Amino acid sequence: MIARHLIATSGEFARYLRTETVGGVVLLVAAAIAVLWANSPFADAYRIMRETVVGPAALHLDLTLAQWATDGVLAVFFLVVGLELKRELVTGELSSARQALLPVAAALGGMIVPAGLALLVGGGAPGMEQAWAIPVATDIAFALGVLALAGSALPVTARVFLLGLAVADDLGAIAVIAIVFSSGLNLLALGVAAAGALLYWWLQRRRVRAWWIYVPLGVAVWIAVHDAGIHATVAGVLLGLLTRVRPDDDERFAPALRLEHRLQPWSAGVCVPVFALFAAGVPVGPSALREVVGNPVPLAVIVGLLVGKVVGILGASWLAIRLTPACRPRGLGWRDMAAVSMLGGVGFTVSLLIAELSLTGSVLDAAKAAVLIASAVATLLGAAMLVRRGRVHAALADDHTSGGEPGRAAA
Repeated sequence: MIARHLIATSGEFARYLRTETVGGVVLLVAAAIAVLWANSPFADAYRIMRETVVGPAALHLDLTLAQWATDGVLAVFFLVVGLELKRELVTGELSSARQALLPVAAALGGMIVPAGLALLVGGGAPGMEQAWAIPVATDIAFALGVLALAGSALPVTARVFLLGLAVADDLGAIAVIAIVFSSGLNLLALGVAAAGALLYWWLQRRRVRAWWIYVPLGVAVWIAVHDAGIHATVAGVLLGLLTRVRPDDDERFAPALRLEHRLQPWSAGVCVPVFALFAAGVPVGPSALREVVGNPVPLAVIVGLLVGKVVGILGASWLAIRLTPACRPRGLGWRDMAAVSMLGGVGFTVSLLIAELSLTGSVLDAAKAAVLIASAVATLLGAAMLVRRGRVHAALADDHTSGGEPGRAAA
Protein backbone atom coordinates (compact mmCIF):
# COMPACT_ATOMS: atom_id res chain seq x y z
CA MET A 1 0.00 0.00 0.00
CA ILE A 2 2.78 2.40 0.97
CA ALA A 3 4.83 1.40 -2.09
CA ARG A 4 1.82 2.01 -4.37
CA HIS A 5 1.34 5.44 -2.78
CA LEU A 6 5.03 6.30 -3.26
CA ILE A 7 4.91 5.24 -6.92
CA ALA A 8 1.78 7.33 -7.50
CA THR A 9 3.36 10.31 -5.74
CA SER A 10 6.58 10.05 -7.75
CA GLY A 11 4.51 9.85 -10.94
CA GLU A 12 2.63 13.01 -10.02
CA PHE A 13 5.92 14.74 -9.17
CA ALA A 14 7.36 13.72 -12.55
CA ARG A 15 4.33 15.11 -14.37
CA TYR A 16 4.68 18.30 -12.33
CA LEU A 17 8.32 18.67 -13.36
CA ARG A 18 7.43 18.25 -17.03
CA THR A 19 5.73 21.64 -17.16
CA GLU A 20 7.95 24.41 -18.50
CA THR A 21 6.94 26.83 -15.74
CA VAL A 22 7.99 24.49 -12.93
CA GLY A 23 11.26 23.59 -14.67
CA GLY A 24 12.10 27.29 -15.00
CA VAL A 25 11.29 27.94 -11.33
CA VAL A 26 13.50 25.05 -10.12
CA LEU A 27 16.33 26.32 -12.31
CA LEU A 28 15.91 29.86 -10.97
CA VAL A 29 15.92 28.64 -7.34
CA ALA A 30 19.13 26.65 -7.91
CA ALA A 31 20.82 29.67 -9.51
CA ALA A 32 19.70 31.93 -6.64
CA ILE A 33 21.09 29.48 -4.07
CA ALA A 34 24.42 29.43 -5.94
CA VAL A 35 24.67 33.24 -6.06
CA LEU A 36 23.72 33.61 -2.38
CA TRP A 37 26.13 30.87 -1.31
CA ALA A 38 29.03 32.29 -3.35
CA ASN A 39 28.48 35.72 -1.77
CA SER A 40 27.97 34.51 1.81
CA PRO A 41 30.46 33.95 4.65
CA PHE A 42 30.50 30.31 3.46
CA ALA A 43 31.90 31.17 0.01
CA ASP A 44 35.05 29.13 0.67
CA ALA A 45 32.91 26.03 1.21
CA TYR A 46 31.26 26.66 -2.17
CA ARG A 47 34.67 26.98 -3.86
CA ILE A 48 35.98 23.83 -2.15
CA MET A 49 32.88 21.90 -3.22
CA ARG A 50 33.34 23.02 -6.86
CA GLU A 51 37.02 22.05 -6.87
CA THR A 52 36.70 18.64 -5.16
CA VAL A 53 38.08 15.97 -7.51
CA VAL A 54 36.37 12.58 -7.85
CA GLY A 55 36.46 9.81 -10.45
CA PRO A 56 38.90 7.22 -11.83
CA ALA A 57 42.11 8.68 -13.26
CA ALA A 58 42.64 5.54 -15.38
CA LEU A 59 39.69 6.60 -17.56
CA HIS A 60 40.71 10.28 -17.50
CA LEU A 61 37.60 10.92 -15.39
CA ASP A 62 39.32 12.40 -12.34
CA LEU A 63 37.23 15.57 -12.65
CA THR A 64 36.16 18.26 -10.23
CA LEU A 65 32.52 18.29 -9.16
CA ALA A 66 32.06 21.43 -11.26
CA GLN A 67 33.39 19.56 -14.31
CA TRP A 68 31.13 16.60 -13.56
CA ALA A 69 28.18 19.02 -13.54
CA THR A 70 29.30 20.52 -16.86
CA ASP A 71 30.44 17.38 -18.71
CA GLY A 72 28.41 14.63 -17.05
CA VAL A 73 25.15 15.77 -15.49
CA LEU A 74 24.42 18.21 -18.31
CA ALA A 75 24.81 15.39 -20.86
CA VAL A 76 21.36 14.14 -19.77
CA PHE A 77 19.91 17.57 -20.57
CA PHE A 78 21.55 17.45 -24.01
CA LEU A 79 20.21 13.92 -24.55
CA VAL A 80 16.70 15.30 -24.00
CA VAL A 81 17.54 18.19 -26.37
CA GLY A 82 18.70 15.64 -28.96
CA LEU A 83 15.44 13.71 -28.61
CA GLU A 84 13.44 16.93 -29.05
CA LEU A 85 15.54 17.85 -32.08
CA LYS A 86 14.96 14.46 -33.69
CA ARG A 87 11.22 14.64 -33.07
CA GLU A 88 10.97 18.16 -34.50
CA LEU A 89 13.11 17.28 -37.53
CA VAL A 90 11.13 14.13 -38.37
CA THR A 91 7.53 14.84 -37.35
CA GLY A 92 7.41 18.37 -35.91
CA GLU A 93 7.85 22.00 -36.89
CA LEU A 94 11.17 21.42 -38.67
CA SER A 95 10.00 18.38 -40.67
CA SER A 96 9.46 20.24 -43.95
CA ALA A 97 11.43 22.99 -45.65
CA ARG A 98 8.48 25.39 -45.64
CA GLN A 99 7.79 24.82 -41.94
CA ALA A 100 11.46 25.10 -41.01
CA LEU A 101 12.20 28.29 -42.95
CA LEU A 102 11.04 30.82 -40.36
CA PRO A 103 12.37 29.25 -37.11
CA VAL A 104 15.68 28.28 -38.75
CA ALA A 105 16.13 31.77 -40.23
CA ALA A 106 15.21 33.32 -36.87
CA ALA A 107 17.68 31.05 -35.08
CA LEU A 108 20.47 31.89 -37.52
CA GLY A 109 19.81 35.61 -37.09
CA GLY A 110 19.69 35.09 -33.34
CA MET A 111 23.16 33.57 -33.45
CA ILE A 112 24.98 35.63 -36.09
CA VAL A 113 23.91 39.10 -34.92
CA PRO A 114 24.72 38.52 -31.19
CA ALA A 115 28.09 37.02 -32.11
CA GLY A 116 28.85 39.95 -34.42
CA LEU A 117 27.83 42.54 -31.83
CA ALA A 118 29.86 40.75 -29.16
CA LEU A 119 32.95 40.83 -31.36
CA LEU A 120 32.32 44.49 -32.15
CA VAL A 121 31.93 45.48 -28.48
CA GLY A 122 34.63 43.14 -27.18
CA GLY A 123 37.15 44.18 -29.80
CA GLY A 124 40.48 42.48 -29.25
CA ALA A 125 39.97 41.90 -25.51
CA PRO A 126 41.67 38.77 -24.13
CA GLY A 127 39.29 35.82 -24.32
CA MET A 128 37.02 37.25 -27.03
CA GLU A 129 38.41 34.78 -29.57
CA GLN A 130 36.07 32.22 -27.97
CA ALA A 131 33.81 34.32 -25.73
CA TRP A 132 31.93 35.63 -28.78
CA ALA A 133 29.99 32.34 -28.65
CA ILE A 134 28.51 33.00 -25.20
CA PRO A 135 25.48 35.08 -26.38
CA VAL A 136 24.52 32.79 -29.29
CA ALA A 137 22.48 30.42 -27.11
CA THR A 138 18.88 30.53 -25.89
CA ASP A 139 17.78 28.58 -22.82
CA ILE A 140 14.86 26.58 -24.23
CA ALA A 141 13.44 25.49 -20.85
CA PHE A 142 13.60 28.93 -19.24
CA ALA A 143 12.28 30.78 -22.31
CA LEU A 144 9.33 28.40 -22.70
CA GLY A 145 8.65 28.68 -18.97
CA VAL A 146 8.41 32.48 -19.18
CA LEU A 147 6.15 32.21 -22.22
CA ALA A 148 3.88 29.71 -20.45
CA LEU A 149 3.67 31.97 -17.41
CA ALA A 150 3.34 35.42 -19.02
CA GLY A 151 2.14 34.69 -22.55
CA SER A 152 -0.74 32.27 -22.02
CA ALA A 153 -3.17 34.71 -23.67
CA LEU A 154 -1.20 34.71 -26.93
CA PRO A 155 -2.13 32.28 -29.75
CA VAL A 156 -0.59 28.82 -29.47
CA THR A 157 1.50 29.63 -32.56
CA ALA A 158 3.69 31.79 -30.29
CA ARG A 159 4.84 28.67 -28.42
CA VAL A 160 5.27 26.75 -31.68
CA PHE A 161 7.47 29.54 -33.10
CA LEU A 162 9.57 29.84 -29.93
CA LEU A 163 9.97 26.06 -29.66
CA GLY A 164 11.09 25.76 -33.29
CA LEU A 165 13.43 28.74 -32.88
CA ALA A 166 14.93 27.39 -29.64
CA VAL A 167 15.38 23.88 -31.06
CA ALA A 168 17.19 25.24 -34.15
CA ASP A 169 19.19 27.55 -31.87
CA ASP A 170 20.19 24.58 -29.70
CA LEU A 171 21.38 22.71 -32.79
CA GLY A 172 23.53 25.71 -33.74
CA ALA A 173 24.91 26.06 -30.20
CA ILE A 174 25.75 22.34 -30.14
CA ALA A 175 27.63 22.73 -33.44
CA VAL A 176 29.56 25.68 -31.98
CA ILE A 177 30.49 23.67 -28.87
CA ALA A 178 31.56 20.66 -30.97
CA ILE A 179 33.66 22.74 -33.41
CA VAL A 180 35.04 25.64 -31.37
CA PHE A 181 35.68 23.85 -28.08
CA SER A 182 37.23 20.64 -29.37
CA SER A 183 41.01 20.36 -29.14
CA GLY A 184 43.66 17.70 -29.39
CA LEU A 185 41.42 15.05 -30.94
CA ASN A 186 42.15 11.47 -29.86
CA LEU A 187 41.39 9.51 -33.03
CA LEU A 188 41.27 6.13 -31.26
CA ALA A 189 38.69 7.37 -28.74
CA LEU A 190 36.80 9.07 -31.56
CA GLY A 191 36.67 5.75 -33.41
CA VAL A 192 35.36 4.00 -30.29
CA ALA A 193 32.67 6.68 -29.92
CA ALA A 194 31.68 6.28 -33.58
CA ALA A 195 31.51 2.49 -33.22
CA GLY A 196 29.37 2.81 -30.09
CA ALA A 197 27.03 5.26 -31.81
CA LEU A 198 26.77 2.92 -34.83
CA LEU A 199 25.92 0.01 -32.50
CA TYR A 200 23.24 2.15 -30.80
CA TRP A 201 21.74 3.00 -34.23
CA TRP A 202 21.79 -0.70 -35.25
CA LEU A 203 20.08 -1.75 -32.01
CA GLN A 204 17.40 0.87 -32.65
CA ARG A 205 16.90 -0.47 -36.18
CA ARG A 206 16.67 -4.02 -34.80
CA ARG A 207 13.97 -2.84 -32.33
CA VAL A 208 16.00 -3.91 -29.28
CA ARG A 209 14.35 -2.43 -26.17
CA ALA A 210 16.56 -3.74 -23.32
CA TRP A 211 17.54 -0.79 -21.12
CA TRP A 212 20.40 -2.82 -19.59
CA ILE A 213 22.09 -2.76 -23.01
CA TYR A 214 21.47 0.90 -23.79
CA VAL A 215 22.58 2.36 -20.43
CA PRO A 216 26.14 0.92 -20.40
CA LEU A 217 26.43 1.59 -24.14
CA GLY A 218 25.43 5.22 -23.63
CA VAL A 219 27.93 5.61 -20.78
CA ALA A 220 30.66 4.05 -22.97
CA VAL A 221 29.90 6.49 -25.80
CA TRP A 222 29.98 9.39 -23.35
CA ILE A 223 33.38 8.31 -21.97
CA ALA A 224 34.78 7.86 -25.49
CA VAL A 225 33.55 11.29 -26.64
CA HIS A 226 35.01 12.86 -23.49
CA ASP A 227 38.35 11.13 -24.08
CA ALA A 228 38.30 12.10 -27.77
CA GLY A 229 38.64 15.79 -26.91
CA ILE A 230 35.08 16.70 -27.93
CA HIS A 231 32.87 18.20 -25.25
CA ALA A 232 31.12 15.24 -23.63
CA THR A 233 27.62 16.74 -23.82
CA VAL A 234 27.76 16.17 -27.61
CA ALA A 235 27.42 12.44 -26.83
CA GLY A 236 23.94 13.10 -25.42
CA VAL A 237 22.84 14.97 -28.53
CA LEU A 238 24.30 12.28 -30.80
CA LEU A 239 22.44 9.44 -29.07
CA GLY A 240 19.23 11.50 -29.02
CA LEU A 241 19.44 12.06 -32.77
CA LEU A 242 20.02 8.33 -33.38
CA THR A 243 16.95 7.27 -31.38
CA ARG A 244 13.99 6.03 -33.43
CA VAL A 245 11.18 8.58 -33.51
CA ARG A 246 8.44 6.84 -35.56
CA PRO A 247 6.46 4.11 -33.74
CA ASP A 248 5.90 0.67 -35.26
CA ASP A 249 2.39 -0.67 -35.73
CA ASP A 250 2.62 -2.64 -32.48
CA GLU A 251 3.97 0.33 -30.48
CA ARG A 252 1.86 2.94 -28.76
CA PHE A 253 4.79 5.38 -28.57
CA ALA A 254 8.13 5.56 -30.36
CA PRO A 255 11.33 4.95 -28.34
CA ALA A 256 12.32 8.65 -28.60
CA LEU A 257 9.05 9.80 -27.05
CA ARG A 258 9.19 7.16 -24.29
CA LEU A 259 12.79 8.05 -23.43
CA GLU A 260 12.08 11.78 -23.48
CA HIS A 261 9.05 11.22 -21.23
CA ARG A 262 11.18 9.34 -18.69
CA LEU A 263 14.23 11.61 -18.75
CA GLN A 264 12.64 15.05 -18.98
CA PRO A 265 11.68 15.25 -15.25
CA TRP A 266 15.23 14.25 -14.28
CA SER A 267 16.66 16.79 -16.71
CA ALA A 268 14.42 19.65 -15.56
CA GLY A 269 14.28 18.74 -11.86
CA VAL A 270 17.82 17.52 -11.18
CA CYS A 271 20.39 17.82 -13.97
CA VAL A 272 19.93 21.44 -15.08
CA PRO A 273 19.46 22.77 -11.50
CA VAL A 274 22.61 20.90 -10.38
CA PHE A 275 24.54 22.48 -13.24
CA ALA A 276 23.13 25.90 -12.27
CA LEU A 277 24.15 25.32 -8.65
CA PHE A 278 27.76 24.75 -9.71
CA ALA A 279 27.92 27.31 -12.54
CA ALA A 280 25.93 30.33 -11.32
CA GLY A 281 27.84 31.01 -8.10
CA VAL A 282 29.65 34.23 -9.01
CA PRO A 283 30.57 37.29 -6.92
CA VAL A 284 28.03 40.12 -7.26
CA GLY A 285 29.59 42.68 -4.93
CA PRO A 286 30.61 46.22 -5.96
CA SER A 287 34.02 45.14 -7.25
CA ALA A 288 32.49 42.30 -9.29
CA LEU A 289 29.90 44.64 -10.79
CA ARG A 290 32.66 47.13 -11.65
CA GLU A 291 34.39 44.28 -13.48
CA VAL A 292 31.19 43.60 -15.44
CA VAL A 293 30.83 47.27 -16.42
CA GLY A 294 34.51 47.98 -17.01
CA ASN A 295 35.55 44.81 -18.85
CA PRO A 296 34.70 44.61 -22.58
CA VAL A 297 34.03 40.83 -22.46
CA PRO A 298 31.02 40.87 -20.07
CA LEU A 299 29.75 44.03 -21.77
CA ALA A 300 29.91 42.19 -25.08
CA VAL A 301 27.90 39.33 -23.56
CA ILE A 302 25.19 41.69 -22.27
CA VAL A 303 24.90 43.58 -25.57
CA GLY A 304 24.86 40.31 -27.52
CA LEU A 305 22.05 38.80 -25.44
CA LEU A 306 19.87 41.86 -24.86
CA VAL A 307 20.30 43.66 -28.20
CA GLY A 308 21.71 41.12 -30.61
CA LYS A 309 19.15 38.41 -29.90
CA VAL A 310 16.01 40.48 -30.41
CA VAL A 311 17.44 42.34 -33.44
CA GLY A 312 18.76 39.13 -34.99
CA ILE A 313 15.62 37.04 -34.45
CA LEU A 314 13.17 39.74 -35.48
CA GLY A 315 15.28 40.98 -38.38
CA ALA A 316 15.92 37.51 -39.78
CA SER A 317 12.21 36.67 -39.43
CA TRP A 318 11.26 39.80 -41.39
CA LEU A 319 13.77 38.98 -44.13
CA ALA A 320 12.61 35.35 -44.32
CA ILE A 321 8.97 36.40 -44.67
CA ARG A 322 9.84 39.02 -47.33
CA LEU A 323 12.26 36.90 -49.37
CA THR A 324 11.09 33.28 -48.97
CA PRO A 325 7.80 31.32 -48.89
CA ALA A 326 7.87 31.53 -45.06
CA CYS A 327 4.90 33.28 -43.47
CA ARG A 328 4.28 34.89 -40.12
CA PRO A 329 2.78 32.51 -37.52
CA ARG A 330 -1.01 32.61 -37.60
CA GLY A 331 -2.50 35.14 -35.20
CA LEU A 332 0.81 36.81 -34.34
CA GLY A 333 1.61 40.42 -35.19
CA TRP A 334 5.06 41.95 -35.34
CA ARG A 335 4.74 43.26 -31.78
CA ASP A 336 3.93 39.72 -30.64
CA MET A 337 6.98 38.49 -32.53
CA ALA A 338 9.11 41.16 -30.82
CA ALA A 339 7.92 39.99 -27.40
CA VAL A 340 8.75 36.37 -28.20
CA SER A 341 12.11 37.42 -29.70
CA MET A 342 12.98 39.16 -26.43
CA LEU A 343 12.94 35.75 -24.74
CA GLY A 344 15.81 34.75 -27.01
CA GLY A 345 18.01 36.85 -24.75
CA VAL A 346 17.53 34.34 -21.92
CA GLY A 347 20.83 32.54 -22.46
CA PHE A 348 21.35 30.98 -19.05
CA THR A 349 22.18 27.23 -19.19
CA VAL A 350 24.04 26.94 -22.52
CA SER A 351 25.51 30.45 -22.25
CA LEU A 352 26.92 29.59 -18.81
CA LEU A 353 28.30 26.36 -20.27
CA ILE A 354 30.04 28.19 -23.13
CA ALA A 355 31.41 30.74 -20.65
CA GLU A 356 32.88 27.88 -18.59
CA LEU A 357 34.48 26.45 -21.73
CA SER A 358 35.89 29.70 -23.12
CA LEU A 359 37.17 31.72 -20.14
CA THR A 360 39.04 31.41 -16.86
CA GLY A 361 39.73 33.48 -13.76
CA SER A 362 38.05 36.77 -12.90
CA VAL A 363 36.87 37.40 -16.47
CA LEU A 364 34.95 34.09 -16.29
CA ASP A 365 33.12 35.23 -13.16
CA ALA A 366 32.37 38.58 -14.81
CA ALA A 367 31.08 36.87 -17.98
CA LYS A 368 28.85 34.51 -15.96
CA ALA A 369 27.53 37.49 -13.99
CA ALA A 370 26.80 39.19 -17.33
CA VAL A 371 24.86 36.11 -18.49
CA LEU A 372 22.79 36.15 -15.30
CA ILE A 373 22.13 39.90 -15.54
CA ALA A 374 21.21 39.78 -19.24
CA SER A 375 19.01 36.70 -18.77
CA ALA A 376 17.19 38.34 -15.84
CA VAL A 377 16.61 41.57 -17.78
CA ALA A 378 15.48 39.66 -20.89
CA THR A 379 13.08 37.65 -18.71
CA LEU A 380 11.54 40.75 -17.12
CA LEU A 381 11.29 42.69 -20.41
CA GLY A 382 9.96 39.68 -22.29
CA ALA A 383 7.39 38.92 -19.59
CA ALA A 384 6.20 42.55 -19.53
CA MET A 385 5.87 42.61 -23.32
CA LEU A 386 4.03 39.28 -23.34
CA VAL A 387 1.57 40.41 -20.66
CA ARG A 388 0.91 43.61 -22.64
CA ARG A 389 0.33 41.68 -25.87
CA GLY A 390 -1.85 39.17 -24.00
CA ARG A 391 -4.14 41.99 -22.86
CA VAL A 392 -4.40 43.22 -26.45
CA HIS A 393 -5.37 39.76 -27.67
CA ALA A 394 -7.88 39.35 -24.84
CA ALA A 395 -9.46 42.72 -25.70
CA LEU A 396 -9.68 41.75 -29.36
CA ALA A 397 -11.30 38.45 -28.41
CA ASP A 398 -13.87 40.29 -26.26
CA ASP A 399 -14.63 42.68 -29.13
CA HIS A 400 -15.09 39.78 -31.49
CA THR A 401 -17.35 37.91 -29.04
CA SER A 402 -19.51 40.98 -28.43
CA GLY A 403 -19.93 41.54 -32.15
CA GLY A 404 -17.77 44.67 -32.27
CA GLU A 405 -15.31 45.51 -35.01
CA PRO A 406 -12.12 43.56 -34.28
CA GLY A 407 -8.93 45.55 -34.19
CA ARG A 408 -5.59 44.53 -35.51
CA ALA A 409 -3.30 42.49 -33.27
CA ALA A 410 -0.56 42.74 -35.80
CA ALA A 411 1.64 45.71 -36.54
